[in-house]
Amino acid sequence: MAKYQLLLPKMGESVAEATIIKWTKNPGDHIEEDEVVLEIATDKVDSDVPSPVSGRLVEQLCKEEEVVQVGAVIAIIETDEVEQAQPAPQQPVAQPRESDEPSVTALQQPVNIPGTELLETTSPASDTSQYIGSFKSESRFYSPLVKHIALQEKISIDELDRIPGSGAEGRLTKDDLLNYINKKPAAQSTPQKETTIQPEPAKPEQEPVMSTTSPVSSGTDEIIEMDRMRRLIADHMVMSKQTAPHVTSFIEADVTGLVMWREKIKNSFEKREGEKITFTPIFIEAVVKAIKDYPMVNVSVNGTQIIKKAAINISMATALPNGNLIVPVIKKAEELNLLGLTKAVNSLANKARTGKLQPDDVQDGTFTITNIGTFGNIMGTPIINQPQVAILAVGAIKKKPAVIETAEGDVIAIRHIMFLSLAYDHRVVDGSLGGSFLRRIADYLENWDTDRNV
Repeated sequence: MAKYQLLLPKMGESVAEATIIKWTKNPGDHIEEDEVVLEIATDKVDSDVPSPVSGRLVEQLCKEEEVVQVGAVIAIIETDEVEQAQPAPQQPVAQPRESDEPSVTALQQPVNIPGTELLETTSPASDTSQYIGSFKSESRFYSPLVKHIALQEKISIDELDRIPGSGAEGRLTKDDLLNYINKKPAAQSTPQKETTIQPEPAKPEQEPVMSTTSPVSSGTDEIIEMDRMRRLIADHMVMSKQTAPHVTSFIEADVTGLVMWREKIKNSFEKREGEKITFTPIFIEAVVKAIKDYPMVNVSVNGTQIIKKAAINISMATALPNGNLIVPVIKKAEELNLLGLTKAVNSLANKARTGKLQPDDVQDGTFTITNIGTFGNIMGTPIINQPQVAILAVGAIKKKPAVIETAEGDVIAIRHIMFLSLAYDHRVVDGSLGGSFLRRIADYLENWDTDRNV
């Protein structure tokens, strides 16, 4: 009998760790080759880990909800083959990446939470320096998200160790820490080792507090616990608003020529390519051209540093059938023509809706587009997808009367009009840059070549 070491597989260039969500096989179970052994999650995508060999699961080396590094041994499988020496897994070594989006886990953030380098803007001499790098406890494990929250709230490791945990083996969860912070008196905001939190004595007439871990009916109201993805999205949105001062600019674009061109070629395009051409790849092409003209929109912020991105990776917000949202990324969109963008958009959208996105499909975006026109909305104020610095919302295209300037004078005509709204990070994108960039996108859409072949 040979014993095979099952490793956490590589899930993309920018993914360094994942969280064990569920074991689908238990010790003693027989496993066929390519059969799923466990489910894992990164910050946005859930994935299955199949076994590359047939055999019997001998040991699970990781627990559910545990964060595991790529390349680490997660299970031992006994096979019928003659035992041979299996190369020892290399311990993953953290390497600096050009990516603006550090590796994160499902416990660490919500569609893309960045590292603390975006939020830790204090100097070494600041009052938070005493906590940085201090989260090494001999008593229990703390997830990256718990450590991040503790750092922001200036909670020392001594105080953290005293907070009761409701997780496996007494582990402190994010909810445990947030509940503790909410109940903590303002006077105790500065951590003190001698301070302990005593539970309030229950009042005799007080009704017991009802748990909200499952739907609870209260009259006509219903309490619904957020699923994992919704919690990630919620955390990410709150973090973005706390990180970046948002400014939103709006512009109206006459896209009559563009609409007529698409109407003219869409049937022949679908017959030739076997898929539809929507407005989304057209919007992406216009954004890519505008970014080439204004590259300082394609940046991220790291403390006091502005990181100018070499590639234009377009994130496209995609609604899922369950009501959640995910943001797959078209890598190096500047290298694709309109046909290539169309195929990339359709492929990623289909993978998103069928749950087949891989972790690398949602990493390293540098600019986001959200098409709120899909839902009949004409404009919106989107939240920046950190650590990016801008996001474009495209509204519904509506027929409206408009004044047209001609050589014979002004006339009123029915035109196809849409609103574009750009939310941007005012730390690094001023009104001049944001407004000019938005105007350039509208120019590319309004001046569409109606004789263009694709």
